[in-house]
Amino acid sequence: MSRKLFGTDGIRGVAGEAPLDRPTAFALGVALGDWVLACADTQHRHVVIGMDTRESGPWLAEHVAGGLASRGVAAEFAGIITTPGVAYLARVGDYAAGVMISASHNPFTDNGIKVIDHSGFKMPDAEELKLEEGIFGFLSSGAEIAPRPLTADPSLAEQYIAYLRSTCAVRFDGLRIAMDCANGSAAGLAPALFEHLGATIVARLGVEPNGRNINLHCGSTHMEALHDAVLETGADLGIAFDGDADRALFIAKSGMDVDGDMVMLITAASLGVKTVVATVMSNMGLEVALRERGIEMVRTAVGDKYVLEEMVRRDLELGGEQSGHIIFRKWATTGDGMLTALRVLEVMQKQHKPLDDLAGEMKVYPQLLVNVRIRERRPLQDLVAVMEAINAAEAEFQGKGRVLVRFSGTEPLARVMAEGADQKLVDRWVHKIADELKAELGA
Repeated sequence: MSRKLFGTDGIRGVAGEAPLDRPTAFALGVALGDWVLACADTQHRHVVIGMDTRESGPWLAEHVAGGLASRGVAAEFAGIITTPGVAYLARVGDYAAGVMISASHNPFTDNGIKVIDHSGFKMPDAEELKLEEGIFGFLSSGAEIAPRPLTADPSLAEQYIAYLRSTCAVRFDGLRIAMDCANGSAAGLAPALFEHLGATIVARLGVEPNGRNINLHCGSTHMEALHDAVLETGADLGIAFDGDADRALFIAKSGMDVDGDMVMLITAASLGVKTVVATVMSNMGLEVALRERGIEMVRTAVGDKYVLEEMVRRDLELGGEQSGHIIFRKWATTGDGMLTALRVLEVMQKQHKPLDDLAGEMKVYPQLLVNVRIRERRPLQDLVAVMEAINAAEAEFQGKGRVLVRFSGTEPLARVMAEGADQKLVDRWVHKIADELKAELGA
């Protein structure tokens, strides 16, 4: 049976509309409360709830807490905290589960509810199915809902930040940072964390959340202002978080963008790992640079969920995505933007190298991505002209390039991506394959 409410990152939607309305949020609390009583041991009968800065967060949290209370399960409220912060608290505290209310990099009108179990990992699909059964059962019962007022306990976020500080082997005295917190979860946490470790914050962007400006022209999805701030202030680097701070991207002193691929290269050697997990979208330059250092790279489907699954399966320490979701399993069970930034600054300090030099050790292969709107999905193997074009492209690349064609999981799109040492070849073959897809499946 497939899930109807939960996607790959919890329940997402427009806040106030099903499935992110008040009755469903309360019903999730009820279902989670039943799950806690049925599955958790007697030592872990509490649930910790956190949220980002969206204006819908408080009432969603209160309705989840109300549902839990109706089943006799207590909720502790961390207030505004990051997604990895909730995962950390769920793992180390006396909690059966954690609930994070966030829609990550989406606009403020959206929100989401993610359930994390006591392991610190996202709840397995089978358990989410049980929650869905409980949610639908409660909604069909017509029972009344009663939200539960919550008061944030600031010591919970402080516990998480203290943990992040404890992972640092060096201080950052002398480093000048421009920081963009996306008007989200990191706004009240990240500047103080890095200042406590000796860094100077020379530009603060996205640190005035008002409930509606999360990710609005700021953060890791809109890095133009941070780029300008780095150049204007002469900062050693810029750090950009997304709304729930589970990822981070960087700007080097020169203004160069530093993405998740470069971060994995920078940190892999420092950690002494032998294998790194990336996705099919990671640049070939990362694979080549890792190979030169004797490090294997394993690719998964797009999504940090799949990266983490492969890391757990192989018992590996480092993996991530170009988008800045980097997972350091030694310290966390999920991508963590602040933890990622700490590891990058740590390498800079230990090696006495600027970020430009560290990131410049990776040669970025030219890459082009084209989206083709389609009217239907058919197996690529059934599309003769498309497969002929793909095979011809791979033959001409002669091992110095690659082609990736995949269907979007959320939109009626086919995505055509190629990369290689020759930009002209990349451009020509992407457009050729896209044209064949349009002829076969185009809307």
